[in-house]
Amino acid sequence: MENHRLEDALLSLKSTKVRMTPQRHAILEYLLSARSHPTADDIYKALETKFPNMSVATVYNNLRVFKEVGLVRELTYGDSSSRFDSNTTDHYHVICQDCGKIVDFHYPGLDEVETLAEHVTGFKVTDHRMEIYGECPECQNHQKH
Repeated sequence: MENHRLEDALLSLKSTKVRMTPQRHAILEYLLSARSHPTADDIYKALETKFPNMSVATVYNNLRVFKEVGLVRELTYGDSSSRFDSNTTDHYHVICQDCGKIVDFHYPGLDEVETLAEHVTGFKVTDHRMEIYGECPECQNHQKH
């Protein structure tokens, strides 16, 4: 599955004439395998031993390219660094208020919320997002001890 996603992503980049560097490939591979919605700093730290001359700016620049091509979504919550999600399908996020862990959540019943919002308000809706906050199982268990 991951190899298929990586191949598709590489084809997408190739079709937009984005040159593939070893750093760009490593950042993309990391993003596609990460389930943690990493920050640019997380990605940098994970790859710095493999690419000691790579800067955080290089990571940011590549994330911007991936975002422009539609390979990642930037998640901003206003209180910390942006996080990046390689799952670009419509879905929501459940966020732990204690440790910051983010988990994907899909609820098909919400798919029609844009249509309803358009109908009720007259707006032409282009997008929506919803975040759910709580305490993850690990933090719940940690507090019990």
